Amino acid sequence: MSDKIKKFGTAPVFFTAFSTLLGAILFLRFGYAVGTLGLFGVVLIILLGHMVTIPTSLAISELATNKRVEGGGEYFIISRSFGLNIGATIGIALYLSQAISVAFYVIAFTESFQFLFDFIEKTFSFSLPRQVVSLPVMLLLSYVILKKGANLGVKALYIVVGILILSLMLFFLGKGEVGSGVEVNLLNASLRNVDQFFVVFAIIFPAFTGMTAGVGLSGDLKNPAKSIPLGTISATFVGMILYFFISYKLATSANAEALISNQFVMSDIALFGRIIIPLGLAASTLSSALGSVMVAPRTLQALALDRTFPVKQVNSWLSRSRDVDNEPYNTSLITCIIALFFVAIGDVNMVAQIISMFFLMTYGTLCLISFLHHFGSSPSYRPSFKSRWLISLVGFVTSVWVMFKISMIYTFLAFFIIVFLYLYIDNVHKNRKGLSSIFANTIFQINRRLQIFLQKSNLVRTISDWRPSVICISKDSFVRSNAFRLTNWISYKYGFGTYLHLIEDYYSKASYQKSLEVLKRLIHNYGDNSHVYIDTLISPSYTSAIANAIQIPSISGMENNMVILEYLKDDAGKLDKIIENLNLINAGNFDIAILASSNKPIIYKNGIHIWIKTNDADNANLMIILGFILLGHPDWHKSDIKIFDFCKKSEVAETRRQMKELIDKGRLPITPQNVKIIVEEQDKLYKDVINHYSADAGLVILGFNRESVKSQSKSIFEGYDSLGNVLFVNSSISKIIE
Repeated sequence: MSDKIKKFGTAPVFFTAFSTLLGAILFLRFGYAVGTLGLFGVVLIILLGHMVTIPTSLAISELATNKRVEGGGEYFIISRSFGLNIGATIGIALYLSQAISVAFYVIAFTESFQFLFDFIEKTFSFSLPRQVVSLPVMLLLSYVILKKGANLGVKALYIVVGILILSLMLFFLGKGEVGSGVEVNLLNASLRNVDQFFVVFAIIFPAFTGMTAGVGLSGDLKNPAKSIPLGTISATFVGMILYFFISYKLATSANAEALISNQFVMSDIALFGRIIIPLGLAASTLSSALGSVMVAPRTLQALALDRTFPVKQVNSWLSRSRDVDNEPYNTSLITCIIALFFVAIGDVNMVAQIISMFFLMTYGTLCLISFLHHFGSSPSYRPSFKSRWLISLVGFVTSVWVMFKISMIYTFLAFFIIVFLYLYIDNVHKNRKGLSSIFANTIFQINRRLQIFLQKSNLVRTISDWRPSVICISKDSFVRSNAFRLTNWISYKYGFGTYLHLIEDYYSKASYQKSLEVLKRLIHNYGDNSHVYIDTLISPSYTSAIANAIQIPSISGMENNMVILEYLKDDAGKLDKIIENLNLINAGNFDIAILASSNKPIIYKNGIHIWIKTNDADNANLMIILGFILLGHPDWHKSDIKIFDFCKKSEVAETRRQMKELIDKGRLPITPQNVKIIVEEQDKLYKDVINHYSADAGLVILGFNRESVKSQSKSIFEGYDSLGNVLFVNSSISKIIE
């Protein structure tokens, strides 16, 4: 887009925001606010309102100087920060607020013709409907915008702002006192009717909205990074100062009764007030309407350019600009039709509150974006104008709080509409899913600080507070998913898991590129229902891979404490490699879980069978804890745990008592019926007994110890041909269940 088309400087931004701030509420409701609450009450309202508007103007100025703001203003900033789907959700709500605001200002403009309505009612005893004035004005405004575009709108804006300034000057020059007993000054000003504070605040707050109106012209500005901060911030502070002086002038020029009962009390105070105040009201509301009718179409056009709407033809039609002057003619037409509809209805009080909700939601979002950028500390975030993170946080919190204070019903309604819009847009644009960088940076910072905190705190978990932090190494990820599923089961609710796919190769540029492709496949295959951190590991051998993996810090902030290895029952060579590396793993005092995978289907409803033998004293509690942890995964939600305990005949009663005490003390979801004591018999091999009882179990958990591996090697893992998946567990130290 050429500089010739980017035609506006800072002045339109300032005057669009300035005229929107000094609108209908100022002329029609400020007197009521001063009369009801007193001068100090209104001062508090102004300060509270600007706890939202000042942080927002600073935030949007900061965001606008980080990178060029294209068409769409606030929508562009939000969508490029939070992602297109969230941005489109808030953008649609923002656009509707801007479009309906046009109707709100036109209806308020009609109030400047109160003298005409009073004359007709007195002369003809006929109450003239407001639409007699508002509809022709809306049609005329639509003609101006559609025919001449924003260029003429900006020229008209200068004229009406000039009238607005003149009317305020004559108001301050007025010296008449309205009513008796006007004695207010800065020393004796009072705060009245505290219980009505937020009722009045809800009436007055729309006066403060609109300081970002000029941002919507971003696509037509020569230098948005200069014009948006300068125009927006100056309009916000000038408006705030004027509010203070106007409130003081009202409080010192009229008594409370006159302020409350007469919405045109400013006319009785100002020089030539009967003419200039209605004229100022007309100028302020017309300029606000002009500002909104210029900004709203550009928001809608930006939404269409991002293909927000589900129909391609609709996006194409709405995104077009007029060839002659690059004006968004089609979106201007839609905006005028929406505004005309609400002008015809005439009563937008309810809609006006919802508008305030959406504006507040937009302001809060802008402050939140600024705060998250500060918190996320991305090197790419380098705005030339900088706010402070605390100011942005105050703006966000105040925005949400004020929403609930104005109307809890409308706040929940606004949130409901936003959620509904998001779910719809997210469903339509499934290809646009993904975590925006601002969220990723924030999560990164939270994780970084937590990791450092945990390390500095030197937190030590007791063996009674044990939870698994597992690391699984497998090169068979695309052959079978057993190892990943086990890691995922453990990590779902109670544990943490890192799954490493082994690429047996030397580290090189080629192998690194291969690892990126493999990781992409892994995340695609396993990512949807995964609760595991997935990565790849390039290493020339299985041993070096294990040595590297067990030294990798856990993403949970605690050290890894368990290693999961996996082999197929028919693959004796893989089992040999696992056994060869057990001493390496034992050197780090890791718990070890070896999964013997079977091709048999897993029948989850048949439960988890845990077999405890005489020599499993150190492993037993870990096996039971793992069984409990696995039941936390949805795959096992209809399953149960069965414990089989081998013991000598003379030890049956004591073993049963100990098992009952363990289950009761540990609050384990195991019924006494699911505990079976099996007496050791010399003529029966325990492997045969296990094969008999657990042939159809979903998973069988067995213990093993290092001495047995040294003496019997792989034979202790063999002989379970009737079983499905078998998990062999070795605990580095005995766990406590309490």
